[in-house]
Amino acid sequence: MCVEIIVKILCDFFFFYENQPVFTVVYLTLSLFFCLSPSPCSVNELYVDDPDKDSGGKIDVSLNISLPNLHCDLVGLDIQDEMGRHEVGHIDNSMKIPLNQGEGCRFEGEFTVNKVPGNFHVSTHGATAQPQSPDMTHTIHKLAFGEKLQVQKVQGAFNALGGANRLSSNPLASHDYILKIVPTVYEDLSGRRRFSYQYTVANKEYVAYSHTGRIIPAIWFRYDLSPITVKYTERRQPLYRFITTICAIVGGTFTVAGIIDSCIFTASEAWKKIQIGKMS
Repeated sequence: MCVEIIVKILCDFFFFYENQPVFTVVYLTLSLFFCLSPSPCSVNELYVDDPDKDSGGKIDVSLNISLPNLHCDLVGLDIQDEMGRHEVGHIDNSMKIPLNQGEGCRFEGEFTVNKVPGNFHVSTHGATAQPQSPDMTHTIHKLAFGEKLQVQKVQGAFNALGGANRLSSNPLASHDYILKIVPTVYEDLSGRRRFSYQYTVANKEYVAYSHTGRIIPAIWFRYDLSPITVKYTERRQPLYRFITTICAIVGGTFTVAGIIDSCIFTASEAWKKIQIGKMS
């Protein structure tokens, strides 16, 4: 349809520039490019609901974190929530990669949490022997919830903590990351829905003490779910907007081509006059 509209409108153009094929080719190429380049847009909505009722009340979590000064034998992941879950030293679907000749560790893990407030934390709680001064300085490479959305048109905080660097912090400090998780739905043109989660974050670090002395530090991720769901719906442009865009593209390109041709013609005539003046 787009090509037919352009060809019909260009009849006058071809007639006017019948002796200048370069302009014709350039104009047609630009018109086709701008006509075919528009892509479907995404419309944002907010509503209160649980969009992913088929998940069984679970959220997938992906965590990738480096602790350059803590041995892998000491690093562990603990999970707690308000449903009574209390898991120390979670190891399923996780991997520990030694860093700095074994002095540090990179922890990569995938696990699920219940859709209730809770926390998961990286600590030495599951270690056989507790170190006297565990160093909790770290870098977070990735913390993401739900399915990964690889959609360029959707900009969101799906990995808000990615790149967070706490290497200059007090080695004995605990770190609290307070997460507000926002359910997110993306629906493409075919009606297929994908479920993910964005999150906002606030953080603090502190050295904790009790009446018995200093408390073993840890890296805490305390989360709660927002009742608001963000939905991105992919839609095509309405017909009237498409037609308006085509008219604007064709008319604008025609005008620009006319201006360029006029400038070239004027310059050519001026050059001819200069040449004639030199010959005379």
